[in-house]
Amino acid sequence: MRIVKDGHSLIFGSAIIGIAVAALFMVLSLNRLALLASLLGLVAVAFFVYFFRDPEREAPADPSIIVSGADGVVRAIEPINEPNYLNTDTLRVSVFLNPFDVHVNRAPIAGVVRDLAYTPGKHLLTISNASSEHNEHSSILIEGDQTRCLVRQIVGPVVRRVVYWLEKEQNLSKGDRIGMMKFGSRMDVYLPTADVEVTVKKGDRVMAGITEIARLRKG
Repeated sequence: MRIVKDGHSLIFGSAIIGIAVAALFMVLSLNRLALLASLLGLVAVAFFVYFFRDPEREAPADPSIIVSGADGVVRAIEPINEPNYLNTDTLRVSVFLNPFDVHVNRAPIAGVVRDLAYTPGKHLLTISNASSEHNEHSSILIEGDQTRCLVRQIVGPVVRRVVYWLEKEQNLSKGDRIGMMKFGSRMDVYLPTADVEVTVKKGDRVMAGITEIARLRKG
């Protein structure tokens, strides 16, 4: 199991702090507190290892399949006119993550990264539609052979950081790792209405890089 490098400092930091505090309590002959500090440090290390896990995944080979960009639950599928990147009518698939989901994000389609942007903003509850535009977020535009998609990583009231590991004009395969959202948040994937048929429904649980969320229209 891979561990995302963004988590290394938290994992090792938790271990060092736990050991240091436990050692201090032992010097002071506070053995019960030393045991408690050791246990809390172990729990913190275990949680961060679990949270920053990055399992290997294989995307569906069918080129007509568009996959989820994030693990989580589909909370909304909405028609939206997206004027900034796609400049067309789209279907927006919103996936909500909890702290126990894998937080590594993946490319919904194969293509070229045409645009990258990071927008500072508010920290509204991600259940609100306003969060998609007004919360702190990143925007990733991927242009494929048959369609395009806009991936938006959105922070919530607790999450304070999203990251992407991409450069403009970078080539991506479907399911490639593109970034991470830390400690639960929301991902919106915008797909041109004329190009796709959405195949998930509200309430479905999805996995990044694996679960089909839409298909290209035939013809």
